Amino acid sequence: MSAQRTGSGQRARPQARQIRGASEQVAVQIQHYVQNEGLAPGDFLGREEDLAAEFGVSRPTLREALKLLSSGNLIRATKGPGGGIFVAHTAEQGMGRSLSEAIAMMLETEAVSLHELLEARVLLEVPLAGLAAYQPDEETLARLRKAVEAAAAAADDTDVVATTDAEIHRTIAAASGNRMIQALTNWIFEVLQPQLIKVLEPAVVHSALLEQHEALVSAVEKGDPARAERAMKDHLLYLRDVLGMVKEMPELPPEQVAEGSGG
Repeated sequence: MSAQRTGSGQRARPQARQIRGASEQVAVQIQHYVQNEGLAPGDFLGREEDLAAEFGVSRPTLREALKLLSSGNLIRATKGPGGGIFVAHTAEQGMGRSLSEAIAMMLETEAVSLHELLEARVLLEVPLAGLAAYQPDEETLARLRKAVEAAAAAADDTDVVATTDAEIHRTIAAASGNRMIQALTNWIFEVLQPQLIKVLEPAVVHSALLEQHEALVSAVEKGDPARAERAMKDHLLYLRDVLGMVKEMPELPPEQVAEGSGG
């Protein structure tokens, strides 16, 4: 179809696409149904043939809709007795999962670096720390204090330090009360943190991490947004500096690594 011309002889701009394909419409309807019914991950949506009849579409159209939802990490399908279509994640969880998968692929293919991801953390988490310190609720304070105390009690346990670090940062993000923010920060814990632990563990000082987390949590407890932002920034810049130092370190031969790993 050729574009229409206006009275002045100029081509009129084509109208924006407003009508979705049948499969897209069904995917949206299924999403609305999940939200309206308050369905949670693991809840049963139905069998393929039943859903096709319910939404008044053919099985092929429904399958295309389910593929769209599956690619967004929103539903999962199982076969056999007891099988069917189930809710996999809420909309915000699905978005967070998709973002994590995309960033993981970028990191794997070196389309993005750990340094760039750390810089992104600074932009995301520094203001979140200030927000968490602004009238923090009791649940947030309790979770943060529990995590700091657990880390202090097992300062030499890398797994505990990593777990408590994630808990502190997740709690800070959750304190915003914004599900979109939580979805946008999930990649930090699912993708970046495991890579950072692997790369930074030989050089990071656990006592320094404990002091930084204590400063952050203390600022939130005192309701001091500026101090909380400064503590978060200091913590993330410390990780950035250690990463830079590790990248500049000469790689040890395998035999020296084996000798040093004995403690």
